[in-house]
Amino acid sequence: MTAYAAILVLSGVILNALAQLLLKMATNKVGVIEASSALSLGAMSALFLQWPMILGLFCYGFSLLIWLMALSRVDVTLAYPMLAIGYVINAFAAQYFLNEPVSLQRWVAIGVIVLGVALLARS
Repeated sequence: MTAYAAILVLSGVILNALAQLLLKMATNKVGVIEASSALSLGAMSALFLQWPMILGLFCYGFSLLIWLMALSRVDVTLAYPMLAIGYVINAFAAQYFLNEPVSLQRWVAIGVIVLGVALLARS
């Protein structure tokens, strides 16, 4: 993988992870979303008018464009597993920004994921 392709992959992963974090922030502001309220215009407008939701959707859109650029340069069997790096980013971010607890078992599992991604990247 070239340096440029690696930057594209990593940028796509980071933007995707940031989008997840922002969407979680938006849902935290509006509360639990039930299936019945998910179809309600009022409930959805309350959610989609939150700045984290708007920014999160922008990050998703931008990450898609970057991801397409990455996929045009890297095998999908190498690029797609790199999305697992998002687990690591989101665990740290959720703990720091959202005060979500991350247990030792979760950290160990994330460590296994990191090991797997590192092995894959070396292939």
